[in-house]
Amino acid sequence: MTIQWYPGHMAKAKREMTEKLKMIDAVFELVDARIPMSSRNPMIDEIIGDKPRLLLLNKSDMADPKMTKEWQDFFSSISISAIPLNSQKGTGVQSITTAAQQLLKEKLDKMRAKGMNPRAIRGLIVGIPNVGKSTLINRLANKKIAKTGDRPGITKQQQWIKVGKALELLDTPGILWPKFEEPVTGLRLAVTGAIKDELLDFQELALFLLTYLRENYPENLLHRYHLDELHENPLDLLEAIAKKRGFLMSGGMIDYDRCAEMLLREYRTEKLGKITLERPGDFYVFKHANTKD
Repeated sequence: MTIQWYPGHMAKAKREMTEKLKMIDAVFELVDARIPMSSRNPMIDEIIGDKPRLLLLNKSDMADPKMTKEWQDFFSSISISAIPLNSQKGTGVQSITTAAQQLLKEKLDKMRAKGMNPRAIRGLIVGIPNVGKSTLINRLANKKIAKTGDRPGITKQQQWIKVGKALELLDTPGILWPKFEEPVTGLRLAVTGAIKDELLDFQELALFLLTYLRENYPENLLHRYHLDELHENPLDLLEAIAKKRGFLMSGGMIDYDRCAEMLLREYRTEKLGKITLERPGDFYVFKHANTKD
């Protein structure tokens, strides 16, 4: 299954982001801690160039803690600072200002050495749809400024938001990119809710998710669905889960659609546990290409 979603407002957002970049001190790139690499828009690298960057691993409460630590180490190895956070509850959010000041320490020190009082840091907050940018903005500002929702595509325009005296953030709409080079990227984004469900085939997503869970989190499946075994064929596994949950139609036929939708919903609401859908080892080539000699 090939998944793409790039509506017109995303192309507009990219143009506006590029225009505002000269006003920006640092970029705060928000990604989904469950898919830290797949939720990074490759166009961002092209847009921001060598601007200082802070990577924010949002929804870390939903991710496998062990894997989150491995991802932090991975990004550190390619000179990117990564902070796990939960913008819904505010965990880790308070460290953002300090991390930004550390990131720009050299620039701020130079201003002070010239007798200048450093102004608020101007940050551009970027990320894919439904990664939690607006929720983070509201948490940082300590009031509801940006619209939030549990579906992608809520923010449609840019806005400046003050965060105390230390930060000024430019909120931007979530943007994907016109073509996913690897089909698995689209699948990961779809499973985590970054792409509108109306565009998706739930059965295909369920089979992808079951294949990954069987290999990496088998105990989660066995425990959640009270299974006696994990069939190697993901369709047989989906059928076994459907029978356990009673997803049957008239005549005893399996209702695969309802079962697939249930499986995705239970993954997204953590009923299957804290699960990360990709591992640093999957991206060795990326690390090699981005590590300077």
